[in-house]
Amino acid sequence: MSLIKKISAEFIGTLWLVLGGCGSAVLAATFPDVGIGLLGVSLAFGLTVLTMAFAIGHISGCHLNPAVSFGLWSSGRFSTAELGPYIAAQVAGGIAGAAILYLIASGQAGFDATTSGFASNGYGEHSPGGYNLIAALVTEIAMTFMFLIIILGATDKRAPQGFAPIAIGLGLTLIHLISIPVTNTSVNPARSTAVAIFQGDWAISQLWLFWIAPIIGAIFAGIVYRWFEAEESV
Repeated sequence: MSLIKKISAEFIGTLWLVLGGCGSAVLAATFPDVGIGLLGVSLAFGLTVLTMAFAIGHISGCHLNPAVSFGLWSSGRFSTAELGPYIAAQVAGGIAGAAILYLIASGQAGFDATTSGFASNGYGEHSPGGYNLIAALVTEIAMTFMFLIIILGATDKRAPQGFAPIAIGLGLTLIHLISIPVTNTSVNPARSTAVAIFQGDWAISQLWLFWIAPIIGAIFAGIVYRWFEAEESV
């Protein structure tokens, strides 16, 4: 598969992740009487990854996330040459998804992306549960670490074949159930960047954490799983 087809798939997939996941939070989470709440938003993020894994996994590997690309790279499963193009496509796709979401949300009288937060990730006063920077840092590192362990394990050639998208999608759902109260759940720098641009205020100043922490967690997971895969001497 050519690189242009791979990064095009990553663009579309990340667009869907932001539009579907963040869209559920912006448009449906608190809708009067039938709001989907934390459980619904968590499931929406998991479903975006599950559906795209089946749709484009055979084209690009369905990373949809710079941290996933870094984790696969550190595990030895992804080339250095494709790392930059994949991340650029993911960020661009996320921004496109956020732009579509912004256009839809702006159709409601009184909507304001800055004051609403626009599903942005944050810590301190911008954490849904008021969690501080250290709690947010630990959460994002730990959740991304576990996400990559799930991805690497589910896609291991020794694992049951054909079920990886289900495990990965449910894994992301569980991660959101745990960490939405802390950071609104990132584990994905492209997702965080996309909505922060439209929030345009505090989300941009706190964005550094949602790049550094997920990438640290992902790279560490890749190193650990590489150790799992290493042949043992008898």
